Amino acid sequence: RTHRWRLNNHLSMSTFGRNFRVTTFGESHCKGVGCIVDGVPPRMKLTAADIQPQLTRRRPGQSHLTTPRNEKDQVTIYSGTEGGYTLGTPIMCLVHNKDQRPGDYKEMDDVPRPSHADYTYQVKYGIRASSGGGRSSSRETIGRVAAGAIAEKWLKETYGTEIVSWVSAVYDIEAPKDLETKKITREMVDANLVRCPDEECAKKMQARIEAAKEKKRLDRRGPNLCRVQPPWWTGRALLRQAGGKASTRHALHPCHQGLRDRQWFRWSQEDAWLGAQRHVLQA
Repeated sequence: RTHRWRLNNHLSMSTFGRNFRVTTFGESHCKGVGCIVDGVPPRMKLTAADIQPQLTRRRPGQSHLTTPRNEKDQVTIYSGTEGGYTLGTPIMCLVHNKDQRPGDYKEMDDVPRPSHADYTYQVKYGIRASSGGGRSSSRETIGRVAAGAIAEKWLKETYGTEIVSWVSAVYDIEAPKDLETKKITREMVDANLVRCPDEECAKKMQARIEAAKEKKRLDRRGPNLCRVQPPWWTGRALLRQAGGKASTRHALHPCHQGLRDRQWFRWSQEDAWLGAQRHVLQA
């Protein structure tokens, strides 16, 4: 039986934001994924070429370190612009899934995939997308990346805001902490497969990942550090502060554990077994 609170919760879980409102849609192996963005000011220059670079950076199949799924992730803007300018109306961005193979997950129709959200979805809604995890797949982040590219363009043009992020740790290999005080560019981050701007550390991280893949074992990874240069007046107290809102958006990512706090990750690694036992007892 579907309760009212469950229905309301289901309807709102794919939309976030107030002045800049984003709704993502699509599943891992459906026809396509994307987003609808409401709140973009009119008369801003915007074409698919402004969004595509970020989708190209996140697309799968870029190297042997990532998923073998091969997608080009070409974005098309279906509404909200005309003649290369925004109209102030909702913008719809769509990326077609080309390498969709739901038949590869046939055995998951009856047995939920371990370490995925299959069982949770089944219990909560009485149905699930067994092919590739459905909405819980990282494929869903395409809509967020597209929306983020639009927001970033406006922030850059309006306030000169720059956003750069990089991988700061892979298991027990950590990048130098002084990277946060240096001028890091996206070109420096994208110079290697691991997306760490420190060349020596990036080589060690890559070796660690390759060793884990060889053993068919998933090692814990550290957080992605994200450095943002926002306007000085951004944010409010408590839950409405900029950091709190950013943490909320990042935490929605299927594989995200924390934001920026290195010590939290260190504690989680040292106390992994005891923490797991506590969760079992609490459950």
